[in-house]
Amino acid sequence: MADPMFRLLTSLIFIVGGLGHFGRADDMIARIAESPWRETVEAIGDPLWLLWISGAVFIVGGVTLALGWMTRLSALALFVTLVPITLAIHLAPDHTGPLLKNIAILGALGFIFVRGPGACAIDNRRTS
Repeated sequence: MADPMFRLLTSLIFIVGGLGHFGRADDMIARIAESPWRETVEAIGDPLWLLWISGAVFIVGGVTLALGWMTRLSALALFVTLVPITLAIHLAPDHTGPLLKNIAILGALGFIFVRGPGACAIDNRRTS
């Protein structure tokens, strides 16, 4: 039971956070505006579009991770999405709590990517 529990608990932060990207978009955009990396974020694309894209990746990746479906791809997509968010938003002196939390989550995603889905995962179903 450890594998599905680990996947579920890791995925919850992405599902809830992804929903927050849509439900609290104004707050998130304000945080981007206050970021020392604001200009870099804006050079990449419209912050609102980036917010929606990352929110969608968080929700879809979180659900697929919890189910153990395309587990390694889900972990990789979440990892790749979380790194720039962590650098752009949480890499500031007053944000060490969220920064360390995200580093721990990146470690969990790396573990899942290397180990695979584990027990009780859709990835483990055999086709006849």
